[in-house]
Amino acid sequence: MSTSAIKNVKGCKVFDSRGKLTIEVNVTTAGSVGQATAPSGLSRGRWEVEQYPPGGIDEALRIVENILAPRLIGLNAEDQEAVDRLLHEIDGTSNFSKIGGNTAYAISAATALAAASSRKIPLFEHLSHSPKAELPLPLGNVIGGGRHARAAKTDIQEFLILPIGAKTFFEAADTNAKVHFEIATLLEAKGKPSIGKGDEGAWIANLTTEEAFDITLKACENVSTLMGIEIRAGADMAASTLWNEKENVYVYDRDSQRLNDEQQFELVDHLIDRYDLVYLEDPFHEESFESFAELTRKVNDTLICGDDLFATNFARFEKGKKMKAGNAIMIKPNQVGTITDAYRTAREAKESGYATVTSHRSGDTAAPELAHLAIAFGSPIIKTGVVGGERVAKINELARIEKAFGEKARLASIKN
Repeated sequence: MSTSAIKNVKGCKVFDSRGKLTIEVNVTTAGSVGQATAPSGLSRGRWEVEQYPPGGIDEALRIVENILAPRLIGLNAEDQEAVDRLLHEIDGTSNFSKIGGNTAYAISAATALAAASSRKIPLFEHLSHSPKAELPLPLGNVIGGGRHARAAKTDIQEFLILPIGAKTFFEAADTNAKVHFEIATLLEAKGKPSIGKGDEGAWIANLTTEEAFDITLKACENVSTLMGIEIRAGADMAASTLWNEKENVYVYDRDSQRLNDEQQFELVDHLIDRYDLVYLEDPFHEESFESFAELTRKVNDTLICGDDLFATNFARFEKGKKMKAGNAIMIKPNQVGTITDAYRTAREAKESGYATVTSHRSGDTAAPELAHLAIAFGSPIIKTGVVGGERVAKINELARIEKAFGEKARLASIKN
């Protein structure tokens, strides 16, 4: 039997960064073991695959042991497409509602890791078939609210920073950390100290939207002066979580606003202009292709990224591409279930001129493979937080890759 032939597939329950149960899978070949744990988002879009089958994780583990493992044993772990195709075949639905998208992702990622280990090469090289590493710029979350935080908080889910002037990945990651620390100092000086950190390690504070942007911009300016690096601000509005579908309004509790579609567009346009935003994610709810397209036509220097809009789904992206909705797409592999599906969407997006942003989930794991997926997908940006062990695991892995690959590694540049 080949050293890359699958010999065993085992699953178990573990915890994610929020302390919630999730599924972990070990795929064993004659020459290696690959282990992967599924992350989990809180503000999940309606177009994501189902996380688990009816019956939850316990049923997913039963399916792994009794249905999936017997069919997977003997397959070549190096044939990622064949493994992922079999997962689709066994499930038989369009959204992994029978075996669960997290089940599929954990198996798919564990298989890829086992194959890379068997070949004694990094995961990104195994998937991309290239030893060259274009490292993504780290998009950092520094103030958090929305569904990722509790108590007094901002309406907008994430206030973000991007060190576009960095020369190396390490310098970029260090810059983000310094801005994160500076935010805390500025909050204290304003008399609104943070009450803690949200799911992704960003500071939680009782701020209006514009107060949070003002502090983020000031922190960027201070650290930029210190380090001589251009840093720009961005945001994930997670607008689907603000959208009241029955009343057709966006509800901002902290800002005491209820905005219709036109008013939301005016707010978004104002924020982009006032704060020179380099990146804006989900500024409208997940069915607003027209608003995404109109905003994309209007802006010149801002990445308009669809997360809930696309959900890493190839068909959703094709619809958006035809309408020219957005110019960037979030890639979250467990949104769509398999490495192959995520790779297909990322490749098509890149070929269509969209920037891809490979992203963590709010309930993440301490595994580093997302760093490799970002490189393999050719993403110029990785969204993986700034602090917290599960976030730093990806950042440190990219720093290690940069160090180990020397001249074969370079930092990506963004085009928007």
